Amino acid sequence: MERKMSRTIDELLNTPYWIIDILPKQVPAGGAGQYFAVEQYLRDTQLSEIKKKHVNMILKLNCYRDICLDEDGTINPPPEQIADAIYERYVNIMLDDAMIISEPEDTHMTVFNPDEELLTLVRELAAGEGMFVWKTEE
Repeated sequence: MERKMSRTIDELLNTPYWIIDILPKQVPAGGAGQYFAVEQYLRDTQLSEIKKKHVNMILKLNCYRDICLDEDGTINPPPEQIADAIYERYVNIMLDDAMIISEPEDTHMTVFNPDEELLTLVRELAAGEGMFVWKTEE
């Protein structure tokens, strides 16, 4: 089944967004600790496990909401196609008026323009995977 999404990727990139992350809140710029060294270590040693959590979240989310990958219009592609995209490439996961961006080398995903119901669901799914959802401090 195909359908045109209500908003384009460019439009969604200019909407409010939240981070789905392994950390419970944004690390302050210039703060104590060694964020970049720890992030690099986790990428080097645990990225496949973190990406598996991302895949699990998106597949579980797809049980509640229709999704498209990028703007191709194909509603609810097979789970294997969704998983492959998340592991292998930069992907825009479209959900009506919202979007989640996943990049293969990142330990986080970004959700743009979620309605309250979607944000609640994303938080619950993230918690189930041992992840956190927070809004950036701008």
